[in-house]
Amino acid sequence: MKYEELLERAMKKIPKDINRGERFNPPAVESFIEGNRTIVTNLHALANYLNRDLNHIVKFLAKELAAPGNVDGKRVIFIGKFPNKVINEKVQLYIKQYVRCKECGSPDTKFEKEDRILMLHCMACQARYPVPKVK
Repeated sequence: MKYEELLERAMKKIPKDINRGERFNPPAVESFIEGNRTIVTNLHALANYLNRDLNHIVKFLAKELAAPGNVDGKRVIFIGKFPNKVINEKVQLYIKQYVRCKECGSPDTKFEKEDRILMLHCMACQARYPVPKVK
């Protein structure tokens, strides 16, 4: 058999629906609206998965949603009605700004303080750069 025939035969045996299988799959935020408040039930799990401080994530989300938010035991409560989709979009923005490396895209990063500047240090490619402060 020729090489091309063997290659074609091998390609036919490969399944078409191969999952990329990325290892970084943060849990989706689970929330519900109660009155004029939005209650997020699994932000602790997300913070643990991202290896970030829960208060940093809550502060970021409160700023992005333009609503006060506070931690109440296992729940996080935001004043205002926010659909689950909106909160998940804000979490993806947080991941882009504060978790993933801008150089290689790796989620294996950690925060380090240099003087008074918060730096993101990538454990994969050793890149270091400042991240914006959450006000």
